[in-house]
Amino acid sequence: MVCRTSLNSWQNLESHVKKIKTKHINELFAENNSRFDEFSLRLPEIFLDYSKNLITQESVKYLISLAKECDVDKKIAEMFSGQPINVTENRAVLHTALRNFSGTPVYVEGEDIMPPIKATLNKIETFVNDISAGVIKGYNGKAFKDVVAIGIGGSFLGPKIMSEALKPYRQKHINVHFVANVDGSHINDVLAKLDPETTLIITSSKTLTTQETLRNTETAKEWFLSKADVSDVQHNFVCVTTNIEAAKTFGIKEKNIFPMWDWVGGRYSVWSAIGLPLAIAIGFDNYREFLTGAFDMDEHFKEAPFEENMPIIMALLGIWYRNFHGAQSHLLLPYYHYLRGLPAYIQQLDMESNGKSVTLENKETNYDTGPIIWGSEGTNGQHSFHQLIHQSKTPIPVDFILPSKPHEEITNHHDMLVANCLGQSQALMEGQSEEQVTTAMITAKYSTEEIGQLPFHKVMKGNKPSNTIIMSKLTPKNLGGLIALYEHKVFVQGIIWQINSFDQWGVELGKALGSEVLTKILDSNSPLDMDSSTNGLIDMYRKRG
Repeated sequence: MVCRTSLNSWQNLESHVKKIKTKHINELFAENNSRFDEFSLRLPEIFLDYSKNLITQESVKYLISLAKECDVDKKIAEMFSGQPINVTENRAVLHTALRNFSGTPVYVEGEDIMPPIKATLNKIETFVNDISAGVIKGYNGKAFKDVVAIGIGGSFLGPKIMSEALKPYRQKHINVHFVANVDGSHINDVLAKLDPETTLIITSSKTLTTQETLRNTETAKEWFLSKADVSDVQHNFVCVTTNIEAAKTFGIKEKNIFPMWDWVGGRYSVWSAIGLPLAIAIGFDNYREFLTGAFDMDEHFKEAPFEENMPIIMALLGIWYRNFHGAQSHLLLPYYHYLRGLPAYIQQLDMESNGKSVTLENKETNYDTGPIIWGSEGTNGQHSFHQLIHQSKTPIPVDFILPSKPHEEITNHHDMLVANCLGQSQALMEGQSEEQVTTAMITAKYSTEEIGQLPFHKVMKGNKPSNTIIMSKLTPKNLGGLIALYEHKVFVQGIIWQINSFDQWGVELGKALGSEVLTKILDSNSPLDMDSSTNGLIDMYRKRG
């Protein structure tokens, strides 16, 4: 395969960027009255304005050519059809099948996987509805009032952040709590306020071997058994896993074990039975809408031409800044309180997927890959790190995300929120010149001395790129579409960078070493035969007083 940097489109982009870097986005708007219309995309519920980027139609042409030269369309087809595109683990990548409502079969190794997927979804539906109606009860016959969902990584982050985002849709009579951190303070704080008689424990772990999840589950079991008997575990514990036998050994009834499959990566697993706590939190009908929104985005991603394809356009813009403008990070700014956890979710999705530097041909890349993803909710960031994006020399592309309609109409709060969002994107693009600053200071009657000194510090060059993503309202369906949009964006970037976006060997190494260190901590006779720093720190911990 030809090295990416040798492709005609890549070389065209390298030449093109030298010309466009002399431009200012302000100039591009001045030159084209139709720029907003030409550089925006509208789906039924999600709108993307990408006009505030340092691009022209020529830029887009070269970027689209890059996607075509990298066979993005072929790779998309391979993913949806169940080809083993996760080549380092020889697995298909089929989180999309979990939300596939088309009725079309999807085959893995010659077997149609849609029937078991539908059976599991039906099982989730029955379970969630029975929990909600009080049909399924705890060991002493009382209806459940609380659910403790235990997991980590994708088994925790997706359900937790999605349930936060969909708080207006939560069921009032049952509370779902999430535990991931192995720090005992976390699970202690959660369990301390709950009653074992009316608490359902859901353990989510793909292999049921993750240390943090097992330790927290054992702690929850010890807490439960302080009031109940071992035989009662079968009534109050549920497990989502591929390791069915281990769940049974723990004492969980088979009817309370929800399967998943090895072709579902952890960071994509909220669409699987890992989403069970979310389904309980918001009710099954809303959970199905969440899946449907993602399915609609999948259909758009598969069918829309590249020029009108929202995930592909966003992916190519990311490539443009990462590889041709030297941007090391990408900032997410959701201007809505319920979306405050989105940056953390996309951090895992993006950086665990594309934080790699070895190609599918087992060679080190000669170009940068996944950026650092960061951000927080607006308007809080405006009073802290926005200073950096306005006046530093570091290129930082931004995604502004907001719903046009809030769930709570409180005086003009949402108007102010939207105004801040749009104002920030405008300020990043336009900046302010020394002349503008000086004129404003004269009008405000600053002293001659101040006018001679302060303008240098108040100048902002602007030309900072951003996308603005607007949805009509933050509904389960629209949230599903938004998450799928970012999933596909990350996938396309991985294709162009020629890396495997679906393994995570760096994560696996940390787990293995953590297990080895834990053995030495728990066994004081275990020899300290690691590096001198780790040995010294373990020895210090052993001797803690």
